[in-house]
Amino acid sequence: MMKQANQLLFLACSLLLFGCNSEDDKYEIPEPEPPISDFVVETIIPTGDEKYLNTDSDYIFDQSKLHTFEINIPATDYANINSDPTAEEYVEGNIIFDGEKISPVGIRYKGSIGAFVGCVSGPNWSDPSGFKICTKLSMKIKINWNGSDSKFYGLKKLQLHSMNNDPTQMRERLGYWLFRSMGVPAPRAVHARLIINGTFSGIYALVEQIDGRFTRENFDDGKGNLYKEIWPLNTAGEPHNEESYIAALQTNEDENPNPDIIRNFAQQITDADPDDAPSIVTNRMDIEKTLALAVVDRTIRNDDGAFHWYCQGSNNCAPHNFYWYEEPSQNKVYLIPWDLDHAFENIINDVNPVTPIADGWGEITENCNVFSYGAIGFSQRSAACDKLVAAWVTFADEYDTLKSEFIEGPFSEAVVGPMLLEWEEQIRAATLEADQTYGDAISVGEWESALSQLKTSIQYAREN
Repeated sequence: MMKQANQLLFLACSLLLFGCNSEDDKYEIPEPEPPISDFVVETIIPTGDEKYLNTDSDYIFDQSKLHTFEINIPATDYANINSDPTAEEYVEGNIIFDGEKISPVGIRYKGSIGAFVGCVSGPNWSDPSGFKICTKLSMKIKINWNGSDSKFYGLKKLQLHSMNNDPTQMRERLGYWLFRSMGVPAPRAVHARLIINGTFSGIYALVEQIDGRFTRENFDDGKGNLYKEIWPLNTAGEPHNEESYIAALQTNEDENPNPDIIRNFAQQITDADPDDAPSIVTNRMDIEKTLALAVVDRTIRNDDGAFHWYCQGSNNCAPHNFYWYEEPSQNKVYLIPWDLDHAFENIINDVNPVTPIADGWGEITENCNVFSYGAIGFSQRSAACDKLVAAWVTFADEYDTLKSEFIEGPFSEAVVGPMLLEWEEQIRAATLEADQTYGDAISVGEWESALSQLKTSIQYAREN
């Protein structure tokens, strides 16, 4: 994504960050526990009988459970990463889960510009810097630390998202669940409590890492190339150069990779007449999964995803927040959604000043020229101007059928309503605990109001 696009996009995040707790005086706020002192991170050799070695990841992503994770970092190292979270540098620590300790592991803060807006001390929001000033920041825990082959319930990494931009605390978990319920390969997500150095930090979204392990679990042939945030075609409707695809690789980087599958697919779409492109898509993609992704994405208004073509100038437009996977044995490519913290926002009104997409599915504005839209007037181009999206749009009957199945099935009140209530009750006590402890935590009242608005938006989406 272009630098200007990122900067303006995440200005929206800063505008939408919820404020300090307005109900602090309702509660007796306990004193946080003192920070842990320096300690030597021990190396624990597992016996092989540990639960985390003999149970798969379904346990971690069990929708009926709220797990608690404890991480411990030596005080000096913790102070160092807190002094500059945007450096995203790993430090060594340990993790304790269900009474079992895994040590050592790598731990760091993670995020893009938006994740740090309002949470670090530096004066320039578009180039975040400085020390940590928010209680919560998104974190990554690397189980396979220092090249080890260690796994934790089958996982190599854990991603804990702060949800600082989501007052509902539900967008990622619900959005990914909806994608998966329609057969779209997408990460699993649940809520989790996080304790850092003995002190409760808050409630986080635990979101599955999209990596080689993810592709092996979600595809029959999972050893192919995984790419992050590179669309098969550039703005001109042509393939990128080989180096650009290689730079976007997330798997097989060290195995003399080549991007022939995705690049050849892009070349086929480039060379095809509009009438022939749909048959290429049918041959090279799972069209039902692709259309299902589009149905969910557009219904929940995931406007900061694969169908928002942000533009910098007239010839430099691209979407972001997605992955592509190429399955070698089938010679097929798959689109994977990512980063849903701004989904559901713009369903009734264009609340976010940067993210709104002007067009409905398949619509074209300004004859495919770049145009300004949204409260800030940021430039975009209609997604259907892309040759690949234009080919998907031709499957109108199939799209409408899947949309009806979605509205009447996974997205129905009969399914979503009870599920949201269950999740609310899972995290209510932890939300209250954070509210009582930290001035920058969302208040229970604000959270309940945001949830009410989310439910109203979902019902509006069903009806419109």
